[in-house]
Amino acid sequence: MKKVLNYIGRFIFLLAVLILIWGIWHRDLVSYGWMQFKGQAHIIYNARPISEVLNDPTTTDSVKARIKLIQSVREFAIDSLGLKDTRNYTTFYDQHSRPLLWVITASEPYSLTAFNWKFPIVGEVSYKGFFDMERGILEDSLLCVKGYDTDFGEVSAWSTLGWFKDPILSGMLKRSDGSLAELIIHEMTHSTLYVKSDVNFNENLASAVGEAGALKFLKHHYGPDSPELNQYIFRKEDSELFTKQMLLATEQLDTLYKRISGLDEKLKYKFKYDRIKDIVSSLDTLPFHAAERYKGLFKDKLPNNAYFLNFIRYDSQKAEMREELKNVFNDNIANYLDAVRLRYK
Repeated sequence: MKKVLNYIGRFIFLLAVLILIWGIWHRDLVSYGWMQFKGQAHIIYNARPISEVLNDPTTTDSVKARIKLIQSVREFAIDSLGLKDTRNYTTFYDQHSRPLLWVITASEPYSLTAFNWKFPIVGEVSYKGFFDMERGILEDSLLCVKGYDTDFGEVSAWSTLGWFKDPILSGMLKRSDGSLAELIIHEMTHSTLYVKSDVNFNENLASAVGEAGALKFLKHHYGPDSPELNQYIFRKEDSELFTKQMLLATEQLDTLYKRISGLDEKLKYKFKYDRIKDIVSSLDTLPFHAAERYKGLFKDKLPNNAYFLNFIRYDSQKAEMREELKNVFNDNIANYLDAVRLRYK
């Protein structure tokens, strides 16, 4: 018995040493993970149960109405769309109009090739979130110094893939009904199905399901001729027009970069931004319903490769997915996700 205890003690000691060595070797990853855990834990700890918020006499009627709408979206997504029933969106966090999370994306300067970060469990990811803005700005600066194009900014929602209880954030409530429904269904799709190390597939899938699910919810909740549904369709038509133009731009830039690969840095830079200026100018020719929404979008700063990568990440496979959902699965999202799950199992 004593020998067994000695072996167990040695094993525990060896394991502790190995963990310590791994932590020192990967100290940046450990530090980042601790920062993210603290940020997420603070939000979860300070989030309030929905029932408590709804019964609180100080909660305004408008906030109660938006929270109830999200509950309706959540129930519809579980009961009618077949999304996973998790504890997500059963609590509420008031962010007091303050941003919570910032995300950085980076790309090669003359290739639409994303810079990838490696994380345990989720694998390679082409973006990185920060609850600490200053730390995010520092990483953005370091990537710029190394020559990468970067895109750094605030995000209004994220999914922890079921690892934590994702709350309703007060900032979400400012969205229109259709946009809010799409957001909730998008994030719930991540918790339902997530393919390791394939960010583009995961985001395109969540976008396709989010949009299709939002249409179904609005028809169910408000009716097929409702102003809420018509407003959502109206805005999505403009969004689709803009997205197609940006995806076309990624193809043009990809072709350009192959042609200029042998040129010196100054010429490549000139050709790149001349083409980007043409892309931005082309937006004025598009027949938007509400052109003012896109007018002056790049007045202060031209987009770069990292910006265009966002459209590849969220939209490049979306049309194909929606067509398969509609034509093969008759718009049955639950059956479609089951098929996708088997395909990637």
